[in-house]
Amino acid sequence: MDDITQLLERWGRGDGDAFRALMPLVYAELRKLAHHHLHHERSNHTLQPTALIHEAFIRLSGAREARFESRAHFYGAAAHAMRRVLVDYARRRNSLKRGGPDGNAAPFTPIEAPQDARLDVDLVALDEALDKLAAFAPDKASVVELRYFGGLSVEETATYLRVSPATVKRHWTFARAWLLRALGPAETSAAG
Repeated sequence: MDDITQLLERWGRGDGDAFRALMPLVYAELRKLAHHHLHHERSNHTLQPTALIHEAFIRLSGAREARFESRAHFYGAAAHAMRRVLVDYARRRNSLKRGGPDGNAAPFTPIEAPQDARLDVDLVALDEALDKLAAFAPDKASVVELRYFGGLSVEETATYLRVSPATVKRHWTFARAWLLRALGPAETSAAG
């Protein structure tokens, strides 16, 4: 067992020092994850990767009841925490604007699509659509969260969810199509 897994186990048993010792060991990977998240945000986003990491870590540190079984499980939880931070940030930003969303959309880029094939979608709308998907297909919503928000590969997602890579690909295909339809033409537009 590596140091990270041992620290995750100790933290799961209530050892607060283990969580603090974990930060330096996972910081570089969390920074990559934060960059991945912010790459999908508008270009003038004021939240920086370091702030996103720290906000996510604060949220994770409050999750004492969480039991992380592996690195992948921890990074999945970190991806979820970062998603929540970004969505909360977008909601606060939108609430400051009169009339709701201001038209600055966060891009939703399917991983298999070429980089120039981007779809712009409001992050809050995407989050709400993902919550609706999770209500009837939680396994498919988890795949989107891990792949899109977490930046995990098909194989990493399969390991985290304990399913085959083929299942991840099927769920990803279904979820992308469902989300694009749910967001509709009013929420999405081709960019590039």
